[in-house]
Amino acid sequence: MRGAGRTMAEKLLSRAAGRYLRAGDLAICEPDATMGTDGSIPMALDYLRQMQPEGDPLPGPARPGSVVFALDHYGATSGARALALQDIARNYALAHGVGLFEVGEGIGHQLMLERGHALPGHLVVGADSHAVSYGALNAFGTGIGSSDLAGVLQCNQLWLKVPGALRIRLHGVLPDYASAKDLALAMARRIGAGGANYLALEFDGPGLAALDMDDRIVLANMSAEMGAKAGLFPFDQRTGAYLAGRTVQDYTPVAADEDAIYVDTLDFDLCAITPQVALPHRVDDVQDLAQAPATRIDMVYLGTCTGGRGKDYREALDVLRAGGGVAPGVRLVVTPASEAVRAELENDGLLAEFEAFGAEIQPPGCGACCGTCGSIPTDGMRVISTANRNFKGRMGNRTAEIFLASPRACASAAVTGHLVDPREVKP
Repeated sequence: MRGAGRTMAEKLLSRAAGRYLRAGDLAICEPDATMGTDGSIPMALDYLRQMQPEGDPLPGPARPGSVVFALDHYGATSGARALALQDIARNYALAHGVGLFEVGEGIGHQLMLERGHALPGHLVVGADSHAVSYGALNAFGTGIGSSDLAGVLQCNQLWLKVPGALRIRLHGVLPDYASAKDLALAMARRIGAGGANYLALEFDGPGLAALDMDDRIVLANMSAEMGAKAGLFPFDQRTGAYLAGRTVQDYTPVAADEDAIYVDTLDFDLCAITPQVALPHRVDDVQDLAQAPATRIDMVYLGTCTGGRGKDYREALDVLRAGGGVAPGVRLVVTPASEAVRAELENDGLLAEFEAFGAEIQPPGCGACCGTCGSIPTDGMRVISTANRNFKGRMGNRTAEIFLASPRACASAAVTGHLVDPREVKP
């Protein structure tokens, strides 16, 4: 076994631990970068306080330059208690030299990617499950809990079990009417919500070359919805181009060995991917959109760390233009993933176009995705969203029903007022 090749997961965590590791090994690792959110930091600081001798002040992080706090889950509509939690996080960051993404700058995961905090070959953790997004950049990105975040603040270490790897081998090219979100939902349909529990999804195959960085972020992000510990992409020319100008740090990409040992290999033909929809209230209850009933839709949500980037909005606008605008009675909400995305949309005239279609433009951030701020659905609303989760109560109202789909499919519902395959929307 020791002579066999290794997966990306094994190599990435070996580097972080400073020793040779194989799947199943337990290791103490040092993260290269750590992100906490306003939803996880206050509890982490409570745990950190419990680690100190009685009467001692709360210490700063062991490695403050590697830690970033993101105030992205709460906003002006979240209430006084939530804003007080943000103050706890903000005050600690300002007192101890911790990087701070302020309210309105965007979603922490998007900012970690945009601003060069997640780099190839690195271990990058976030106290939020969708830290798996960083795997798009050939980093071992994974979510941790508040107690783990406290441990990182205390000593910049955490323990991890090295996951086995499930190879996702991609072939072909996505059709014009399909997107990475459709592929992600097709994967959830095949693998199941827990089918990749504590595995790393490692993407491979000739189809990778046709996926841009936005596509890869979607797939890495959605790996959490199948139970995966990480969703990992190899480094290639697209990765290097994305990182150009975003960082001055050195990095060393990691590639799986030709003879790496995988738990299994699943092949996906991108040419065969069609528009998909996840039905309430499970991410793996997925149907071909063409076969789904023409269910009424009341609210369309375009945003989140899964579907709130420039490409997503351009695809949605293509459909809105073709369909002639938003159907009467449909609420269209746009929440960019970051201020950079919002500025891009504004500069290109796309934000004004959304506004002309009657869209509600929300400040960059998590927004209504997790039901803590933004445009919360009212009782009984049916929502179609570019987000990653649709369990009961996810958007802050347990009586709402949430469907998950691509930006094109969401825009198609906005145009028609019901679930429909984007191919059915004609100019």
